Amino acid sequence: MLLPGYTLRTGSGLDRALLVKFMQRTYQELYPEQDFSHLALTVEQYFSNKTPLWWVDLKDEADSTFYPPPFTRHPSPVGCLWVGNAIDQPSGDRHAHIFLVYVAPEHRRRGIGEALVSHAEAWAKERGDHQIALQVFVQNQPALNLYQKLGYQTQSLWMLKLLQPNQE
Repeated sequence: MLLPGYTLRTGSGLDRALLVKFMQRTYQELYPEQDFSHLALTVEQYFSNKTPLWWVDLKDEADSTFYPPPFTRHPSPVGCLWVGNAIDQPSGDRHAHIFLVYVAPEHRRRGIGEALVSHAEAWAKERGDHQIALQVFVQNQPALNLYQKLGYQTQSLWMLKLLQPNQE
């Protein structure tokens, strides 16, 4: 159990489309006018058995809609966590990287995001990682607040410059 009223279940390779949908929700909150159809390619390239995925379901819905295999079906999740690997460039050590933490707006501020990050940290420790990293947009203040509260610190800055096309 994740938190009272919620359950955590492991995703599978069959969840690619749902993962894309949750990624699109995340980015559309920050950039509502953008088209994020390209995220399907990101999932296609990076989602594997080495990059685990977990879903957060409402416990009541989960209890009432789970059937024994092969008839198992799941309720619509209210959150997700997707993690994978990165390499620390100065040391060369592999470490865990949080690709996505998402909680539906109506379920936020209940501790789900914090519980998901704690789950990712436990997963990383279990496999022997000594650090965990993530990327967060500077305009996503609620996420920044959560990560700082949990002890995450800025290690580097990702800098971006827009290039203008050649004008001849």
